[in-house]
Amino acid sequence: MGSETHTRDNRRGKVAGREADSAPLFSLMDEAVAGFPDCPCLDFLGKSYSYREVGALVDRAAKGFQRLGVKRGVKVGLFLPNTPYFVICYFAILKAGGTVVNFNPLYVEREIIQQIEDSQTEILVVPDLHLLYAKAAKALEDSCLAKIVFCRMQDILPPLKGFLFSLFKRSAIAKIPSDLRHISFDALIRNDGNFKPVAIEPDKDVAVLQYTGGTTGLPKGAMLTHRNLMANTRQVGKVVEGIHDGPEKILALLPFFHVFAMTVVMNHGIASGSEIVLLPRFDIKQVLKTIAAKRPTAFPGVPTVYTAINHHAKTSKYDLSSLKVCISGGAPLPVQIKKDFETLTGCNLVEGYGLTEASPVVTCNPIDGLIKAGSIGLPLVDTAVEIRSLESPEKEVPVGESGEICVRGPQVMLGYWRRPEETADVFRGGVLHTGDVGYFDEDGYIFLIDRLKDVILCSGYNVYPRVIEEAIHLHPAIDEVTVVGVPDDYRGQNPKAFVKLREGARLTEQELLDFLADKLSPIEMPKFVEFRDELPKTMVGKLSKKELAADEMAKYAAKAENRETGRKTDRETS
Repeated sequence: MGSETHTRDNRRGKVAGREADSAPLFSLMDEAVAGFPDCPCLDFLGKSYSYREVGALVDRAAKGFQRLGVKRGVKVGLFLPNTPYFVICYFAILKAGGTVVNFNPLYVEREIIQQIEDSQTEILVVPDLHLLYAKAAKALEDSCLAKIVFCRMQDILPPLKGFLFSLFKRSAIAKIPSDLRHISFDALIRNDGNFKPVAIEPDKDVAVLQYTGGTTGLPKGAMLTHRNLMANTRQVGKVVEGIHDGPEKILALLPFFHVFAMTVVMNHGIASGSEIVLLPRFDIKQVLKTIAAKRPTAFPGVPTVYTAINHHAKTSKYDLSSLKVCISGGAPLPVQIKKDFETLTGCNLVEGYGLTEASPVVTCNPIDGLIKAGSIGLPLVDTAVEIRSLESPEKEVPVGESGEICVRGPQVMLGYWRRPEETADVFRGGVLHTGDVGYFDEDGYIFLIDRLKDVILCSGYNVYPRVIEEAIHLHPAIDEVTVVGVPDDYRGQNPKAFVKLREGARLTEQELLDFLADKLSPIEMPKFVEFRDELPKTMVGKLSKKELAADEMAKYAAKAENRETGRKTDRETS
C-alpha cells in the first residue's frame, strides 16, 4: 500500500501507477489478523478484543452462516448499532460468500419490510433489544425474510456492566421465540471455524448492497463490489499515510451501517491494524469522556458532531490532545466550525467528499499539505473528477466555472440493484453524475457549492443554501443552521433559514439580517428566519432538510387551499 509512487494531475486526479488492490474485501481482516494477532482490534465500552480473537469469531460465524444457507448471491441484513457483532458478522457474511445489506436501526417497520423485499434479504442479524427485535419480528411475518440471528447484548459487555445490564435493563431485552426461524449468535458460532472457502470475483461480486436515495428518487441499493470497497479503503489509506508512527486508535461514533463510517472507520481501521473504539450512539458527555480516557488519534465525524464539541459548556475540562486527524464528511463543513475545532483541540480537521455510489470517498484535503478553506480537497488516487456543464452535460467546463461534479474510478459502484434505467441515467456519458454542483480552482482543488436538488430557484437565479449557511455560521451566537427553499408565488422560491442558537445566546431575526447585510447579496438574503430549540437530523447526525422542506410545502399548500376556498366563497356571495 505504501511502496508505489504516483504522479498526479491534481485537477483531474489522474494517476500513473498500479490501481488499488483487487482482492476479496474480507482479506482485510485476514491480513490484519496475520500482521497484528495480539494487538487490540475492538474496544466496546471497556471490553477489548484482539485481532486474533475477532478473526477466530469471524471464521466461526462464516461457517455458521454457511450452515444457514449463505452462499454467493444470498443477502444477509445487518440491523445493528456499533458493536463487535457488526464487525464480526460483516466479515463473516463476506467470507461465507454472501452480500451484506445494511439497515438503519431507526427505520420503522414499513421501511424495513420495503428494503427486505427490494433487496431479497433472507437473514437479518439483530440485537436482543426489544426496540429493534420487535421490528424484525414483524418483518419475519410480513416479508420474504426467512431467519433472524439474534445477538445478546449482555455477552459483549464487561462482566460488571453485563451483570448490571441484565439486572436493570430486563424490560429492554426482547423475549425471543425458541423456533427454527430464530438462531442465537452463540449457536451460530458453535463450530470449529473451518468454513468452506468461496471463490470471489472482486469485480463482479457485490459485497455490500448499500441503500441510498441516490441523486434522485426513492431509496435504492447501490451495488458495491469487493473491488469497489477494497479500492476505496486503500485510497483512504493513502490520504493518512505517513501521519502516524504506528497503527491508529480510531473513535467509531458514526454508525457502521452508514457507508462513510463503514469505509473510513471500520474497513480502513481493520486494514491499518488500528484499534477501533466503538460507541453505540451519540452522547456528547460520553464522547468527551471516551476521548480523554481512551486517547484516540483519529475521529472521523460529521459537522454536527464537531459543532457539539465546540459548543459544549464543559469541553475545556477534557483532554482532547490525543486527536491528530479528524476527517469530516457526510455534509459540508462550515469554515468557522473547522477553525473553532482546530483551535480547541490542536487537531487537523479536514473535509472530504463522497457519495454512497462511490463507496463513498471521492476527494479529501491533504492532511499534511495545503488546505484551502471551504474546499473538499483533491481527488483521491486513481480517481478522475470532471466538472460537467449543467446545460450540456457532455461538456466539461473551464477552471473556475461551476457545473456538476462527475466521477470515474475503481470505487464507483456497479450500478443500482434492479434499477437498470436509473443506473443508465446516473452513468450518462460514461461517468458517475453525483448531482452536486462545484468547481475547480487553478490549483486543482474542488469547491462544493450545493446539491442540484437543493438549489433554490429565486427569480430565475440559482441560490445555493451552503453559501447562506456559511455566512450565518460566522455569527458567534449560532450553533446550527440549515437553509431550504420555500415556495413563493412571485419569485418561485425564497430562502428560509432555520437556526439553533448556542446555549444562553440571544439573537433576533432583524439582528441576524443586519449581520448578514454585507455578507450576502440581496437575492441570497434569507427572507424568513425561524429559531428552533433543535433541528432535525439523520441517524448519522447530519442536519436534515427534507422534513423542513416538507413542512413548508404543506404550509404553502394549506394557504393556497384557503385562498381558493375564499375566492370560491366570494364568487358564491356575489
